[in-house]
Amino acid sequence: MALALFDLDNTLLNGDSDHGWGMYLAEIGVVDAEQQRLKQDQFYQQYLHGTLDIIEFCEYQFTVLRDHSRAQLNEWHAGFMQTVIEPMINQGKAYLLDKHRDAGDDILIITATNDFVTTPIAQRLGVSTILATQAELADGAYTGKVVGTPCYQDGKVTRLHQWLSENNKEFENSYFYSDSINDLPLLELVDTPIAVTPDDQLRAHAEKHHWEIID
Repeated sequence: MALALFDLDNTLLNGDSDHGWGMYLAEIGVVDAEQQRLKQDQFYQQYLHGTLDIIEFCEYQFTVLRDHSRAQLNEWHAGFMQTVIEPMINQGKAYLLDKHRDAGDDILIITATNDFVTTPIAQRLGVSTILATQAELADGAYTGKVVGTPCYQDGKVTRLHQWLSENNKEFENSYFYSDSINDLPLLELVDTPIAVTPDDQLRAHAEKHHWEIID
C-alpha cells in the first residue's frame, strides 16, 4: 500500500481555490472588488516567485472569516462550491486519484490553502484526509490568525511528518503530485515526484531530474 499525496490548486483543480474564494467574495459584494483584485494578484505573483509571506497572506484572507458568523460563511461557501469549484473540478485532474483509490493506497490532499476553503473541496473529491493551513478557532468563531505550522513549502514536510507520527504510518512507497516549485521540499522527499501542469521553474527541475510530467 502506497502513500499518495496530492496538492490541490492547479493540480487536482483547474485553478486556485484560494484566489477563487477571494474573487468570489468580491463578486457577491462582501469585499471591495478592486482592492481584492489588486491584493490577490499581488499575493499570487509572490506565490509564483516563491516569495509569499504565508502568514501575511493568511491573515489577510482570514479577515473575512473573523468578521462574519460561521453560518454566514458556510452559506457563502456553498455558493462558492457551486459556481467556482465545480468548474475547477470538472476541468481538472481528479482522475489522478483513481489509480491510488483503486489500489487501496493512503490518499492525502496537502495544500497551503486554508482548511475553511479546502475541507469541503476534499470531501467533494472523496478524500477524507486533508492537511491544510489551519485557521484558528476560539469558542466556535474564527480569530483571524493561523494556528500551528502553515502547510506551505517546508511546512508541508513538517505537517506530513506530524500526521505520519500521529497515525503510526510509514513514509515509504510514496508519491506526490504538484504543480508548483513551492512544493519542491516535499517533491524531493518522496519516492515518486510527479509534476502536474507545472510552473516554469518546476518544469525545468522535473525535466532535469527526469521526473514524470503530466500536462
